Amino acid sequence: MQTLQEYKCPCCGGAIAFDSTLQKMKCPFCGTEFEMDALKSYDAELQGEQADNMEWETSAGSEWQESEIEGLRSYVCKSCGGEIVGDANTAATSCPFCGNPVVMMNQFAGLLKPDIVIPFKLDKKAAKAGLMKHLNGKKLLPKIFKDQNHIDEVKGVYVPFWLFDTDVDAQVRYRATKIRTWSDEDYRYTETSYYMIHRGGSVGFEHVPVDGSSKMPDDCRDPKEAVAGADVVITDVWASMGQEEEAQKRRLAFEGIYQVNAELMKLANPGAMVQHCLPAHRGEEITAEVFEAHAGEIFDEAENRLHAQKAVMYLLMKDEDQ
Repeated sequence: MQTLQEYKCPCCGGAIAFDSTLQKMKCPFCGTEFEMDALKSYDAELQGEQADNMEWETSAGSEWQESEIEGLRSYVCKSCGGEIVGDANTAATSCPFCGNPVVMMNQFAGLLKPDIVIPFKLDKKAAKAGLMKHLNGKKLLPKIFKDQNHIDEVKGVYVPFWLFDTDVDAQVRYRATKIRTWSDEDYRYTETSYYMIHRGGSVGFEHVPVDGSSKMPDDCRDPKEAVAGADVVITDVWASMGQEEEAQKRRLAFEGIYQVNAELMKLANPGAMVQHCLPAHRGEEITAEVFEAHAGEIFDEAENRLHAQKAVMYLLMKDEDQ
């Protein structure tokens, strides 16, 4: 059997769980709220008390086959004595018999310890409501997806991420020429000047997130992960030119998820820039509020693109003798 960590309410002895709305531990039975540090100190005092003498008689049925138990972990609930079974990746769950939330402490042991564990922003009730909203209106959806028993199986999953810091230095040297031509009544002159150009620079990046999970699909990533700690946020329309037939499909898939808005920008570094190659569809990939707040930066990007396009036109249209 593996080791479990669970907390009891110091007031009523009931199982206590983390409330993502309050960002505190809350007892669902008596309603008492606790800060995490305070609860740990209470729990340390309770550890010194004599435990209840609870002996459970169990009788085993047929034994598991080796292929069935491979990768499984077995635990005993300290509240009701029921068996909790999880796989090698289960770090937190609840007892299927009494509903007591538990943490598999052994799952956090190893060579690497997480520096930060971010609590869930939504509780299970809000997650279930969001799922039902997502399923609403899908007439061809199999009935099993809307069954309450199936909805109740919604569980939170912690996804590991690496945070990388890096510094990049670059030195560039290249040869350049400047050609000037003129003519008089008798001759045509060409003057060529040669230059040796040196350029160098360095840039640093901090807390660049990289998905550390091999099981979580990459298309389930949240834009918040990309924006967190960013200095520049770049967006574009949901459907570009030539993708008009997919516009409605993309709108339904991206709406409410992939949008640069004020809430998303709060995750970026203070003073972060917003870039858009234009034209922009306000209210879709970017809100009017964010667009207006960063209009100077966005139009500067469009102007820079204009100069690049003028340079290409000059290169293609200039006289070959010039």
